[in-house]
Amino acid sequence: MRITVLGKSPAWQDAGGACSGYLVEADGTCLLLDCGCGVFGKLRSHREYWEVDAVVISHLHADHILDLVPYASALTYAPRQQPVPVGGHAGTDSPACPRLIAPAGAAEALRRVCGGAGMLEEHVERAFALSEYEPGDTFELGPLHVRFRSVPHFLPTHAVELRHGDRRLTFSADSSPSDDLADFARDTSLLLIEATLPRPEREGPRGHLTPGEAGEHGRRAGARRLVLTHFSDELDAEWARGEAERTFGGPVEVAHEGAVYEL
Repeated sequence: MRITVLGKSPAWQDAGGACSGYLVEADGTCLLLDCGCGVFGKLRSHREYWEVDAVVISHLHADHILDLVPYASALTYAPRQQPVPVGGHAGTDSPACPRLIAPAGAAEALRRVCGGAGMLEEHVERAFALSEYEPGDTFELGPLHVRFRSVPHFLPTHAVELRHGDRRLTFSADSSPSDDLADFARDTSLLLIEATLPRPEREGPRGHLTPGEAGEHGRRAGARRLVLTHFSDELDAEWARGEAERTFGGPVEVAHEGAVYEL
């Protein structure tokens, strides 16, 4: 299993960066995990968008879904997707239509996004084969087995596990401190975990982790590798690494765009 970081920013993009998005490849299957702001353009630097078999969405916050809109535009209007010859392309009877596996309520949420922008409300649904999941659902995508676990955030959110044989990628999505997350990631090959905040939220409900808390979750899970993600370029990466290593008790990696992890 090969994981490429397309975007690791939190809700505001790094300079020249992208929000949540990870390309996962295994035995010829190509999956996109989250599709936040700026991710579609980053994807095109690594793979052709029509080669992606499925997009899996952890939750419906804008920084995890908004680039589904330009992605859908490409699938709808690109010359190679048309049924007749156009723009140097021969035309096709089988245009690409990736699966879109997203939380319950995704169709309604995406219709609001598209309709509010003056587009056809079903713009995304018409371009993808949409399946809405509940936390207990599982999917088989080629050699990859996909399952979910609810984690605490500001709206329904799901950590995602991708299993390929005995290798496992666990993606925390966005989460406040969570026993369920640590349990879900038990003995995972790689825990890709958010480390958004330099310190806990000062007031109100919690929704994110600090680097130190991310390291603690990795230690409790017994993760073999720990990679911090979903943090801003305004947060010193080496400071974040040090905070996480202190609580994890071992080396910690820090995600950057273009980083590749092999499992």
